[in-house]
Amino acid sequence: MPKLLEIRVKLRRKGAKSPPAARHPKKKPSIEAIMAERNIVRATVAGLPMRDRADVEQEILLSAWRSVKRGMYRPDPKDKPPDTIRKFLRGVAWRTAAHHINSAYVRRVVLTEQPLGLLREPVGPDLEAQVAACEVLEAMTELPPWQLEALLSVGDPESLVAYAKRRRMNPSTAASRLRIAREALALKLKRWRR
Repeated sequence: MPKLLEIRVKLRRKGAKSPPAARHPKKKPSIEAIMAERNIVRATVAGLPMRDRADVEQEILLSAWRSVKRGMYRPDPKDKPPDTIRKFLRGVAWRTAAHHINSAYVRRVVLTEQPLGLLREPVGPDLEAQVAACEVLEAMTELPPWQLEALLSVGDPESLVAYAKRRRMNPSTAASRLRIAREALALKLKRWRR
């Protein structure tokens, strides 16, 4: 019998040995540029149940903003800026909507007419607090972008001084803008509640 030649074939391992290097530099579009493309998000969540659309839309926009802050937005320099934001938002929207649809909560939810009646004691924020929170959010949408940005900076873990340095402004200017934004929001809420 002829000797069989032993051939060793090196099988490629599934998956990459190391994560691929980023091909393009990081970019950081403004929150206004992302919010301007909300129609893509609304079109994506149009197939979801009506009760979940607003929540998923908000989750998509927050996920997109967090991804931008982590440096995951790396568009191809050859593409036009509005097109790159649309592609990025479309990807985030599809992944977030798919995650929502496949979540156990959505697959196993049972709707009842009086869900709070099933509880032995009240849990969570009361109805008045929820209505007040909705009023604040709706009033915030009517503020100019610079006031909205100043109000949102309060929720960031960085200090007001760090926020001012990142924006290349005087810390006193940042504090003044925050004060003006708070007064404008309080005035809008006062008008809303009349």
